[in-house]
Amino acid sequence: MGNDGGSIPKRCELVKSAARNPTASELKETLREHLEHYWSTCPLSHKELLLPIVSDSAGNLYNKDSILKFLLPADDVEDISSKADCEVILKGRVKGLRDVVEVKFEVDDDGKGKKRWVCPITSKVLGPSVKSVYLVPCGHAFSEEAIREMKSDKCLQCNEPYIPENVIPILPAQESEKERLMSRMQELGSKGLTHSLKKAPGSSKKRKKNGNGTEESTAPAGTDSGAAVVAPDTSATAAKPQSAPSSRPDSRTSTPTPAGIKNAATARLTARVLEEEKERNKRRKIIGNSETIQSLFSSDKTREKGRDGDYMTRGYSIPTGAKR
Repeated sequence: MGNDGGSIPKRCELVKSAARNPTASELKETLREHLEHYWSTCPLSHKELLLPIVSDSAGNLYNKDSILKFLLPADDVEDISSKADCEVILKGRVKGLRDVVEVKFEVDDDGKGKKRWVCPITSKVLGPSVKSVYLVPCGHAFSEEAIREMKSDKCLQCNEPYIPENVIPILPAQESEKERLMSRMQELGSKGLTHSLKKAPGSSKKRKKNGNGTEESTAPAGTDSGAAVVAPDTSATAAKPQSAPSSRPDSRTSTPTPAGIKNAATARLTARVLEEEKERNKRRKIIGNSETIQSLFSSDKTREKGRDGDYMTRGYSIPTGAKR
């Protein structure tokens, strides 16, 4: 180690260099290595990225089969990482196929048998050295330069219209781009939409007209059914009295509506059931007063005549003078 006659150590070997911040070139090289990895490797399966490829709302790239296997039940996950590790990578951004968009790359052959993804407008190779974007909802990928220079509101390949907010950078490195994508998803979530601009599950509200002519909306599960009823427009009916009869008779509205039930359809059904129960009670009273029905059962008069039972319980009795 030194001072033994065998070797003489130098200062650089004995004194450690002070810690310093990485230079701009070192940071750039580190970022390039990071992008090269994620441009060529699926972070879920750690396999090579192969078409078809999908992207989430953060611009990350995945093999579509890896996403499909992640969405399967935990027992069916085989060759990708554990379910918990995948959830850490995805950070809750992917809950279904509506949360991803299939990225459609233009494939070109470099003449050596190797496939590469290129921009159909500028013919630049899409990768870590070229800033790339894709459009939602069609998913076609271009270089960011082509989209900026063309200044069009329709896809340059499929003529699908889009807005600037739906130009998604692929593997964004700048914090401003990441914040923009997060704010975009917050805005879409408030509208009940997913990354692919499709409606999120459970957010659709269907409207239908009930018997009173008012509109009723079916709210998602877990909401109050009374709150889903839309109040009728009173501006059109303010001029005419509320008690005016309808020009077309409706047998469904002849029954008085029970009080305390907000939903008109439920109130109408309840009133109909009560009316049927009332009719059944009337029929029971009429049957109970029938002499023919009462003659089948015992009474004080029948007991006086010597009958020992009613029609349902009376059996054959042997006379007292009969021989056995």
